[in-house]
This record gives sequence, C-alpha cells and structure tokens, in this order.
Amino acid sequence: MRGKAGLVIGLAIGYVLGTRAGRERYEQIKTQWLKVWNLDPVQEQVDKVKDFAKSTAMALPSTLWDSAVKVTKAASSRGTAGQKLDAAVQAGKDSADDVERAAKTSAKAVKDAAADAIDDAADAGRGGA
Repeated sequence: MRGKAGLVIGLAIGYVLGTRAGRERYEQIKTQWLKVWNLDPVQEQVDKVKDFAKSTAMALPSTLWDSAVKVTKAASSRGTAGQKLDAAVQAGKDSADDVERAAKTSAKAVKDAAADAIDDAADAGRGGA
C-alpha cells in the first residue's frame, strides 16, 4: 500500500513539473508553426489545395447521377420482369464500380495535391530552398 501511495505522489510531482516545461515548449513550437503557416507562399498552396479538392469532389456527384440514370433505364427496358430486374441489377453493379473508381481517383488526387502543397509549404518555410 505504501508503494502505491509513493508511486501516485511521484507521478503527480512529475506531471506538475513536466507540464510546466512541456507547456513552454509547446508554446514555442506553436508560435513557430503559426509563423510558417501564415507565410504567403504557404497560404497560396493551401488555397490551391482547397480549390483542387472542390473541383475534384464535383466529379463524384456527376458519376452518381449517371449511375442512377443507367439503373433507371435498365429497369424500364423491354422484356419480362425478370429480365428487367437482371438488367437493373447488372447496371447497378457496373455503376457501383464506376462510383468506386471515381471516389478512389478523387481521393488520390486530393492526397497528391495535399502532399505537393505540404512540400511547397516546407520549402517556403525554409526560405525557398
């Protein structure tokens, strides 16, 4: 029991002392980060990524709409009820693949743009090296 109390007291003292030193270092890091973040070249890259993400994200809704149209056309095609159902199911599967491809392409493009912006921002923070 005595060992547990000593451990708790030791942890409390370490926490208090560590927090004080840690907070000062945290504030230093935060200040430096904000200086870099607010540089004009960094903000230009941030704006580029935002614009790119918006334009890339717009491709996905059009793919979803096209997919819905394909399924609707397949369901209203000629033939028996079973044939219509089969056509609609197949169109749905094909459309799901199209949507998945569009989503993956959009996600990859946004990640690549963000990585490029981070690299450019790091270069700007180093003085354009």
